Amino acid sequence: MTRIDLFKQHLIEKRAVKVIAGIDNFDIDNIRKVVRAAETAQASAIDICADEKIVSEIREMTDMPLFVSSIVPEELVRAVELGADAIELGNFDVLYKKGTSFTAEDVLSLVNRTLELLGDTRVFFSVTIPGEISVADQIELARKLETMGIDLIQTEGHFSKETPAAGVRGLMERAELTLSNTVELARNIDLPIMTATGINPTTASFAFAAGASAIGCGSCINKMDSELSMMATAKQLVEIASKNTQHVLELV
Repeated sequence: MTRIDLFKQHLIEKRAVKVIAGIDNFDIDNIRKVVRAAETAQASAIDICADEKIVSEIREMTDMPLFVSSIVPEELVRAVELGADAIELGNFDVLYKKGTSFTAEDVLSLVNRTLELLGDTRVFFSVTIPGEISVADQIELARKLETMGIDLIQTEGHFSKETPAAGVRGLMERAELTLSNTVELARNIDLPIMTATGINPTTASFAFAAGASAIGCGSCINKMDSELSMMATAKQLVEIASKNTQHVLELV
């Protein structure tokens, strides 16, 4: 069994948890803590930036399935050469803050370029659907990606409210768009879906209820001050995902 097979099995069981260090996180000390938290919690995979030194170091550090995220095809291909088990074209939401936006055509162009550079090399390939585009365009893009052999679709939200509500209401507002996008895509494509953006112990169960086979969890872990808190939160998320598996089995 290869490393990525563990993640694939968790996808089938609808309990995959990808812990995201951050596409723009180049703090190696923080990334190490996130990886240790993911390992301790027995998460399904870790997702890191495409910096070559960081990819090499984290690959040496862990045998967990390793995703590398970027919007640069050449970086993704290089990450595969350095030992990445999966590539993620996207995690766009962090880039919106810098004024960058993505259309469906942009995504298709980047995917085609990445596949061209990969050639005969086969690697698990996940693509984020931009949360800013219309639902109809999201569905059309997802269907095209499905025909191209993409393995996983990741949803996202784009939360721009200047003064979010406090408490649980604020957490739900943050996740509202990505959850609704998950529902729409789950109804229209056969590919497994990973829900990301605003996913935390409060919102994770809603992602699975919306039709997700996986959750991508970033800031609720990587922004924490202590490694112990990171581990505790990652464990909560894995437990929530495991309960979803039990629910699915009861329905079968």
